[in-house]
Amino acid sequence: MSRLHLLRRLHRSLVPLAALPLLLTALSGSLYGALSAREIEAFWLIKLHTGNFGAVNLQPYYSTVLGVLTLFIAGSGIGLLLGRRSGGKPPTPAERNSRAGTHS
Repeated sequence: MSRLHLLRRLHRSLVPLAALPLLLTALSGSLYGALSAREIEAFWLIKLHTGNFGAVNLQPYYSTVLGVLTLFIAGSGIGLLLGRRSGGKPPTPAERNSRAGTHS
């Protein structure tokens, strides 16, 4: 199995795991800012934004985990992009169609 294929599989498996906390952080921060501008206090959004999920409090680790996930997803995505570009000639339409049915 090639290095590019392994990187693609790892990237594909981690993106859904990374997307949820990143989206939650972006949405809670944006919504809190919009509500604060209207002088509506929604402190519970800040708790979500910083990783305090009630019974599960991840605040000591949340920003580090988000940073590492962001760097990994961005780095592996850039690696995939550069690997595809430096991999030689692009595949022909027939090669792309033959690979479309072989997802692993």
